[in-house]
Amino acid sequence: MTTSPVGAPSLLVVQRRLTHYRIPFFQGVKQRLEQEGVRFTLAIGEPTAAEREKRDEGHLDWAVQVPCRYALGGRLCWMGIGPVVRQNDFAVVTQENKMLNNIPLLLWPGHRRVALWGHGRNFQAAGARTAGVAQGIKVALSCKADWWFAYTDVSADVVQGFGYPGERITVLNNAIDTSSLAAAVARAKAMNSRDLRAKYGLLPDAPVGLYLGSLYAEKRLDLLIDGAKLVRQARPDFQLAIVGAGPEDAWLRDRVQSLSWVHVLGPRMGAEKAEVLACADLMLNPGLVGLGILDAFVAGLPMITTDCDLHSPEIAYLRHGDNGVMTPPDASSFSAAVLHVLADEAMSQRLREGSLRSAVDYGMEAMVERFCQGVLAWQRAQPLGKAGRSQ
Repeated sequence: MTTSPVGAPSLLVVQRRLTHYRIPFFQGVKQRLEQEGVRFTLAIGEPTAAEREKRDEGHLDWAVQVPCRYALGGRLCWMGIGPVVRQNDFAVVTQENKMLNNIPLLLWPGHRRVALWGHGRNFQAAGARTAGVAQGIKVALSCKADWWFAYTDVSADVVQGFGYPGERITVLNNAIDTSSLAAAVARAKAMNSRDLRAKYGLLPDAPVGLYLGSLYAEKRLDLLIDGAKLVRQARPDFQLAIVGAGPEDAWLRDRVQSLSWVHVLGPRMGAEKAEVLACADLMLNPGLVGLGILDAFVAGLPMITTDCDLHSPEIAYLRHGDNGVMTPPDASSFSAAVLHVLADEAMSQRLREGSLRSAVDYGMEAMVERFCQGVLAWQRAQPLGKAGRSQ
């Protein structure tokens, strides 16, 4: 293992909670930065009670666990990062209004440099595109950062709209470990498809729409079920598989109890996740689309979603008519798009090919390299010891 020399510049990244899909990223960043002589520390807190229900937590033995306290039902958070911050020269924190410790860190940073990592704005909040108190705070604090790590080009545009200089923004193209998932999906597709579908209660020769993600309100599961029922009326052999966990789990199971063609499979990880992807013909998510779009790309599945104004920045990866379809946010339009793709083999093939191309464009290795190059550029542009902060 490569280690950084004593006295090397040190970088701290603070994460309020660590999800399993972030583990390969942080492992890659640690290895890459140590090759460049930068000491890397990851400090993690704890999820809220609601976030625990998603069952998507990860663990790294070398990460530093810090105390994490919530107030107002999880709307405010304080992490005890003071000691670990003082041990590092550069710090990256997430852009969340709930993170109270960001305020003193950005306003009175002491000798260290501080960067923000985030979406730019809350893409899920009602009225997120209009100025309000919360957004005003976000803008003010965002402009105090020494550097910015933006999720996607959409996020970078938002931050530049605050008046923040573009030359101090690194676009990460937020990703998951697509190489591992791609290999697992390839192994699953090499299996007997009839046996594989039977394992999950799916009919062998019928179209399968797959929902894969957490179960919460912004995912518009109501629209998913209403749209799927319309598809089923036109295609009586259509099946819907739902994979995931979350606060809406009980509501969902009650809603589909009488629908034998809807298969609620709970959370699936690793090989089982790849197997379910291999069984599907389409990825269906009428609500919030985030990193899950990469699952669709890796499996070569067209993503069908709606213009629901809830999406995370990763929606920038969807190209309508090339790797997916976006419809108006109603069950009729959503179901019509599903039926069109299922009926038009040429269109379906074009979308599958576009998805596979996109899987290459948005990979974990590229995200790791973008982040590390951003860190190195930040250190060159704003070395420690330079008087004042470059605002």
